[in-house]
Amino acid sequence: MTKLGVVLVAFNSAGVILECLESLFGAEAAERLAVVVVDNASSDGTPERVLGWASGAEPFAANPACPVQLRAAPKPVAVAERAPGEAADGPLTLVRSPVNGGFAYGVNRGLEALKARDDVFAFWVLNPDSVVPPHTPARFLAAIDGRDFGMTSSRCIYYERPDLVQTDGGFVDRRTGVCHARNIGAPVSTPLPDPASLDFVTGANTIVSRRFLDEVGLMPEDYFLYYEEVDWAFRRGAAFPIELVDGAEIYHHGGTSIGSGGGGLNRRPTPFANYFNHRNRLRFVARHMPQARASAAAWTAAKAAQVLVKGGWAEAEALVAGALDRPPPAPIAARIKDPAARALAFGRGR
Repeated sequence: MTKLGVVLVAFNSAGVILECLESLFGAEAAERLAVVVVDNASSDGTPERVLGWASGAEPFAANPACPVQLRAAPKPVAVAERAPGEAADGPLTLVRSPVNGGFAYGVNRGLEALKARDDVFAFWVLNPDSVVPPHTPARFLAAIDGRDFGMTSSRCIYYERPDLVQTDGGFVDRRTGVCHARNIGAPVSTPLPDPASLDFVTGANTIVSRRFLDEVGLMPEDYFLYYEEVDWAFRRGAAFPIELVDGAEIYHHGGTSIGSGGGGLNRRPTPFANYFNHRNRLRFVARHMPQARASAAAWTAAKAAQVLVKGGWAEAEALVAGALDRPPPAPIAARIKDPAARALAFGRGR
């Protein structure tokens, strides 16, 4: 039986990841999932909570606010503990990374572990602060199993506002490098967009084929946060069109680890999020749209002025430092205490 590999990258995800795991292992076609949790050196006991959940020692308590009626996942779930670079095994593998190398770093360690298994034919990158309805894995499998495909996704809906779309994929403004989500904030009754109109799909919910990995490669790791899935999609070429699977929705909190803005939920991006978002936007422009460097820089200056007018001094300082690819302001650097992680977050790509 072939498997759909699932990569969950966890960083201080103890408060959300058990609900994600329960939704996956209680879903239809759960027997066809091979799940890898890559823990990016969490300090909140995330790996221990995963192990406790899998053994049944920590009973799962459903969140009354969960927008999905979850089916109970049978326990215990067999867990294989592995180091980075080792092959995944069984229904659930826990990979403990000694360093927080960023989102793509964690994704790639999970992809490597799953790719070493001959029975895994496709790879689903899913955020641990997501909840999967019981029908979603089966609908993905029905859409991709037994045929060639490239990159696919589905509708992401706000966990806190299950009547609103969070994203149906997105496109990149060719003048500024700014990413825009399709149908953000729209009612969930809104039809899916034409996949041909999309430049990328969200890294919170992306499935790629084995051939995609063989030919396109792993995610670029030097962004640390933001734009890695956009870069991945831009590298895919015409041989790997984007697809969307109707009826395979997920519900996603978003920003639980890093404080990113929340679109229709009016979350204001933190200085930490601003630093990486604007640094990586200009890094992405230099790689994929070099003709837009001047207009992208002009947009950055206008955005910084707008943030300042609203009183966001710390946010503007972080934005400018990121855009200039300079070391971050001290409060941002202080959030990453491990020297090895800081080197990966702030030193790569310069």
